Amino acid sequence: MAGIKATKKFEKKHLKGVLERRKVTAKIKQREQIQNKKKAKRAGDNEFYKGPDANGIKPNKNIGPKAGEMSVDDFFQGGFEILEKEQKGTQKKPAAGKLGKRKRGADVEPKEDDASDSSDAQLSDDGADGSDSDSEAGVDYTEEFDTGMTKETMKELAKNDPEFYKFLKEDDPEALEFDENTMFDEIDELSGSDQEDAQPKKKQKKNKKAGQEDVDNELTQAMIAKWKESMEETHSLRAARQVVIAFRCAAHLHEGDDGTSQPKYTITNPNAFNDILKVALDQIPKVLNHHLPVKESASHKTYVNTETKKFKTLSMLVRSFATSIIHLLGTLSDDSTLKLTLSSLKPLLPYLLSFRKLLKNMVKTVVAFWSQSASTDTTRMTAFIVMDRLVEIGDKGVRDAVLKAAYQGLVQGSRVTNHNTIKGVNLMKNSAASLWGRDQNLGYTTAFTFIRQLAIHLRNSIVNNKNDAFRNIYNWQYVHSLDFWSRVLSEHCSPLAEAEAGKESQLKLLIYPLVQVTLGAMRLIPTSLYFPLRFHLMRSLLRLSRATDTYIPLASALLEVLNSNEMKKPPKTSTLKQLDFEVAYKAPKSYLRTRVYQDGVGEQIVELFSEYFVLWSKNIAFPEFALPVIIMLKRWLKDSRKKSSGNNNTKFASSLALLVQKIEMNAKFIEEKRAKVDFAPKDRKQVDAFLREVDWQNTPLGAFVVSQRILRDEKAKIMEEARLEEEQKKREEKELKGRGGDDDDEGEFSDEQDVDLAGESDEEMEEEVEEEGSDEEEEEEE
Repeated sequence: MAGIKATKKFEKKHLKGVLERRKVTAKIKQREQIQNKKKAKRAGDNEFYKGPDANGIKPNKNIGPKAGEMSVDDFFQGGFEILEKEQKGTQKKPAAGKLGKRKRGADVEPKEDDASDSSDAQLSDDGADGSDSDSEAGVDYTEEFDTGMTKETMKELAKNDPEFYKFLKEDDPEALEFDENTMFDEIDELSGSDQEDAQPKKKQKKNKKAGQEDVDNELTQAMIAKWKESMEETHSLRAARQVVIAFRCAAHLHEGDDGTSQPKYTITNPNAFNDILKVALDQIPKVLNHHLPVKESASHKTYVNTETKKFKTLSMLVRSFATSIIHLLGTLSDDSTLKLTLSSLKPLLPYLLSFRKLLKNMVKTVVAFWSQSASTDTTRMTAFIVMDRLVEIGDKGVRDAVLKAAYQGLVQGSRVTNHNTIKGVNLMKNSAASLWGRDQNLGYTTAFTFIRQLAIHLRNSIVNNKNDAFRNIYNWQYVHSLDFWSRVLSEHCSPLAEAEAGKESQLKLLIYPLVQVTLGAMRLIPTSLYFPLRFHLMRSLLRLSRATDTYIPLASALLEVLNSNEMKKPPKTSTLKQLDFEVAYKAPKSYLRTRVYQDGVGEQIVELFSEYFVLWSKNIAFPEFALPVIIMLKRWLKDSRKKSSGNNNTKFASSLALLVQKIEMNAKFIEEKRAKVDFAPKDRKQVDAFLREVDWQNTPLGAFVVSQRILRDEKAKIMEEARLEEEQKKREEKELKGRGGDDDDEGEFSDEQDVDLAGESDEEMEEEVEEEGSDEEEEEEE
């Protein structure tokens, strides 16, 4: 019993510490063994490649006893010295056949047994010349072993074994030193250098020593031109290595010197900076494609053979180049330079598919340029081309990452919507919609997930009916998200797209949930304050209905707006400028009950009613379909003419009466056409083929809609020109007055005010909602 208690006590108090100390001791011993092996190998290699004069040590003329006269212990204590004298004026021969090594002379070629050490080093720049060996390429193996571990290895060691990393840092800090240029050492083995081959070895050593003494290596245009010529003519990997190193120095040019590493090249000439950017971005992908060509499989899948040793050697070059490009993108602002840099990523994508962490950072950077409001249309489209190419050649994981990043970038980039950003937001929505058609299985999964998130936000706003619960729904991000998914389904679920694909789209199953979420968001707060948001969502549903031939009931939502207090009661006169519904999801409080706002809402009602009915203007059931709405519109027109309770807005009443007239004319047109048919309603094929040869523009309602669209486009151009002129005048006035320009007229609704409206306090929002609710209660009592 006593032994068991002592054992348990030892396990509880001392066992953990003993095991840890044993692990540390074992690692230290392993470290010492590895160092001893490296020292022995370094000494042997120095003697093998450089002879007994390596490291400045001259051979002893009085050589000891021969190997046959020595014991085993004496033999190994003596090191790896040459055991036989070399005669002057004769060619060196291998010391002993037992060692299995042979010294390389100028005229002696290695045997087949030794060819494995230099076979990979005998590839020239053009892949055909095998003249470059390790000695001819000028590779210094002592420098290779003295460089220490790489930066990635050091990070992995600190992460996986922090105790051993701390021990090395305290007792052997030299072991943690790394050189950023070490990763490129193997590239020299794949490339030849005619200039170094033409020079004697002594001159090469002198040049190396001079290069080591010269710390300040200035990058010149002559050097860049020389590298460019070498890459263009022979696709030299050695020149590509120097270009990548210089490009990395250029990418980190404006960073402060933190003392951790010394850049190999210093750049002070702006022309040299521009030249190295152009040469690297243009020539490096060509060199990579020459040595590692991008292939296409029988299933039209693009790939690069990653199993070869050449790819493993060049992978460091690719990673360094791509990392430098990503870093450089964060420092650029010029549109043309951004376009050139982003375009250079496209040919690199097949090589980067193996580096998932680097690919993730690249996708994040590219999507940021695609989604940020400061980017021009050219930059956005260039970034989108890279995203589209990545979705095309990537596997399922890469596609999923790109789709999610694109949607998140779209949501973040649409937070601020005004006259300056609306075009960019629409460009993002139209371009991103095409990505979901590449892989509809994956597209359905991601679209379902994001639409479900929108539905959950809507449900939480309805269930948790607090003062600010509706803010999660009534904002630009939510509106643009619903509009984006309507564009996705409209593009890929249309009859034309399905006919081209030869099958029904899987995304078609998402039409119903998207319509339900949109209708729910539309009716969340049915007040006149958010009529602009309702109109935005109705346009999204109209686009979806038009593209997919799906009936969506929208007349009731428009009749709710028409029967609201805002449109029934007479308006107040106002001098406010007309509200632009395209860049507003919420009306300012000063616009409510004014003539300007009522006229704008009336124009939106007439436009949406006409666009809604024109979708079914050729349908055989159009007269019955339009009859209830015609009755409601005529009743409203009759009430509006009353002097005591009508709104007395003759402008809106006349436009609405014209719409009713066109709808009735279209109903009579359909009745005349269907009176001539000889089939029953149960014959679905004949019903669907009714008036198929007639264009919708030739119907009475279609001709009216076409003319209204032309008038609206002309009016929008005039308003845009007036807005630009007004902004120009304001800028000129501010420049003349010499101030910051924060004294804008208080009565105007500027772009900045539109953005700030989303930041109103909860009390103001609650007062506005309560006022609208009290107005509706008064109307019901009347």
